[in-house]
Amino acid sequence: MADAARSTRGGRLGEATEAIQRALRGAAAQAQAKAAAAFSGPAPAFRGTSGMSVDPTVLDGLVREVPEPEVAGEAHAAPGTAGTAPREGSGERWQAGSFSHQNRTLAYRLYLPPDAPGDGAPRPMVVMLHGCTQHAEDFAAGTRMNALARELGVVVLYPEQTQHANAQKCWNWFKPQHQRRGRGEPAVIAALARSIATKHRVDPARVYVAGLSAGGAMADVVGHCYPDVFAAVGVHSGLPHGCAADVASALSAMRSGPAPAAAGTAGHRGAALPTIVFHGDADGTVHVRNAEALVEALRDGAGPGAGAAAAPRVTAGQSSRGARHTRSVYTDAAGRDSLEYWQLHGAGHAWSGGSASGSYTDPSGVDASGEMLRFFLAHPRAAR
Repeated sequence: MADAARSTRGGRLGEATEAIQRALRGAAAQAQAKAAAAFSGPAPAFRGTSGMSVDPTVLDGLVREVPEPEVAGEAHAAPGTAGTAPREGSGERWQAGSFSHQNRTLAYRLYLPPDAPGDGAPRPMVVMLHGCTQHAEDFAAGTRMNALARELGVVVLYPEQTQHANAQKCWNWFKPQHQRRGRGEPAVIAALARSIATKHRVDPARVYVAGLSAGGAMADVVGHCYPDVFAAVGVHSGLPHGCAADVASALSAMRSGPAPAAAGTAGHRGAALPTIVFHGDADGTVHVRNAEALVEALRDGAGPGAGAAAAPRVTAGQSSRGARHTRSVYTDAAGRDSLEYWQLHGAGHAWSGGSASGSYTDPSGVDASGEMLRFFLAHPRAAR
């Protein structure tokens, strides 16, 4: 870590990233060896606090697949395709495409639900930003978002980060050039969303953005930069906009939460978009303090009268598989439910309620995809 700090101060970000990755690989390898020594017989894969497998070579998103038990009468698609392939003869489509803007090119996948008979009304759209090492097919399979969108008539867009832009395909949420309107990754994501919305009869008042981990952090950045494009935001296991400005501060925020000065900067965001936040309180990759800082920043931006004096409605619950959570609902100055925070008890760094057909999922948790769609569809921009 000292090598990484020196490299960062010297402007050698490539060296800093390599040093951080070496440190994390070493830490994970030590943990794996300790876990193996704790068992007799063949050593199992190292498991984190949530019981999910850990890949020691991944910087962001250490959780791999969680086995999902077979359910009588339920079909399971092949890995990487669950929830993505359209039903034969349904009229729905699962398309691949490419988009260029400001000398940046993104590949993407696009899910188009079947048209309702006789219904020519514009449809809502959700832009889904994957986590590090993921791609669109994997993220769609893990979140099951297409299957839910099929029933609700929602278009789903999955931009893909390039390996040229980031070696692990992470969105560069921690770099200043990717934290501003009109520049970098937020600009190309917003331009892609506008393009798809125009081409595929999407309601411009019902365009939403959500993401996991680095994708969750970028979703908050994009929502902050483009409130005229996106109506609401979903952040799963992410970090607040402005909490980091380089590799070293990003890693510090991931491990311990934003520094007080960074958290204060993150709060100066103007009027906040409606946002739904999910985070595991046993997340060993992105500390849960990041979710808490994000919620506080969003409350600060909710307008006069919606700050600390507005106590949230707090309820405790559990998923059908027994995973516990606490849900806090905050109102804005007009008395509308504009912010939800789902603290996932005992959960690690994984999409809650997802499918084991994709990576970084926790099938035992509450259905984050379903709750996000429910929240999004209740917050069209025209209603604010």
